[in-house]
Amino acid sequence: MPVFLYVLALAVFAQGTSEFMLSGLVPGIARDLSVSVGAAASLTSAYAIGMIVGAPVMAALSARWPRRRALAGFLAAFVVVHVIGAMTTDFAVLFGTRVVAAIVNAGFLAVAMSVAAALVPAERRGRATAVLLSGVTLSCVAGVPAGALLGDWSGWRSAFWAVAALCLPALALVFRQAPADAAGRAEVSIRREARALRSRPVRLAMALAAVVNGATFATFAYLAVIATDIAHLPDAAVPALLATFGVGSFVGVTTAGRKADGGLGRGLLLALCVLPVGWAVLAATSAYTALLFVVTIVQGTLSFGIGSTLVARVMHVAPQAPSLGGSFATVALNAGAFLGPLIAGVATGATGDYRDAAWVSAALSATAVAAVAACRVGVARAGVEEAG
Repeated sequence: MPVFLYVLALAVFAQGTSEFMLSGLVPGIARDLSVSVGAAASLTSAYAIGMIVGAPVMAALSARWPRRRALAGFLAAFVVVHVIGAMTTDFAVLFGTRVVAAIVNAGFLAVAMSVAAALVPAERRGRATAVLLSGVTLSCVAGVPAGALLGDWSGWRSAFWAVAALCLPALALVFRQAPADAAGRAEVSIRREARALRSRPVRLAMALAAVVNGATFATFAYLAVIATDIAHLPDAAVPALLATFGVGSFVGVTTAGRKADGGLGRGLLLALCVLPVGWAVLAATSAYTALLFVVTIVQGTLSFGIGSTLVARVMHVAPQAPSLGGSFATVALNAGAFLGPLIAGVATGATGDYRDAAWVSAALSATAVAAVAACRVGVARAGVEEAG
């Protein structure tokens, strides 16, 4: 793999830490800025919305920019808004910085994915995508727990300063190493790329990515309260459980990157079939500490392995959309990350049982399995009719 891919992964690690660290900083933000916990928690939704809106818009705007300028510009803006966020005493300003940070994060990730795809041969794009996305999974393993600890020790503002500082080495390396135009394209047609994204295989891959990621974050958002209220673990054990999920995520992305070829192979189909069973097991056994940790790492592995494979699938079936393919895969993932916890919130609010978040995950992932089965049946019937 080209060394520059790991530079991009470092930046993605910093951005992923920023996206997920809010869960551990909400109480401190609420106290310091004199807002409710619910208002402080809305910063997470603000980031998700910014990612959903920002990915296609930024990808379209930056499609004709030199890759170095686009990557450096997005990353520099990310640093600036974190500095502003760390210094502000106004919640509205902080909320705005989260939206802007998400938009430029989405833009950076969309460009980075197109660069990653252009820097390697077609048969290695799955591996390149996995290297890039490993930054996100590593943020779950190390960045998020570290951000929570830093917030406890030095206040929530220190976590924002840390993210800004972490981006600086990546920004310097982007200026030095990024190709001016990695794809070598003289002209980019946004309309042509948009048409390529309307194909049935692309739509199916993006829908599956959204549903699988919705299932992932429906439970991930409630892992802390499942640990404390259902398994009766102490608060100090929560970072360990979240890190366990992150370890599984890293294993899943790494394994998928070595195996993924952009197809809907047996490995992906088997993992999809196991996924809803795993969520159901977690719901049924989450009161038992040892089983909770074991199932958590398994589900982290499966969820992120499937998710990264589906992102590679989008890039594989949309070669005519090198600029927009990655951005719309990002939209799909973040749409799931936004909607999954909302559905889980409705379910747990109605029943008062946090284990129902895992049942929501089981239902969503079972829907993904049903969609793939229906698609394969449809293809088989079409083949029979054509042969007849």
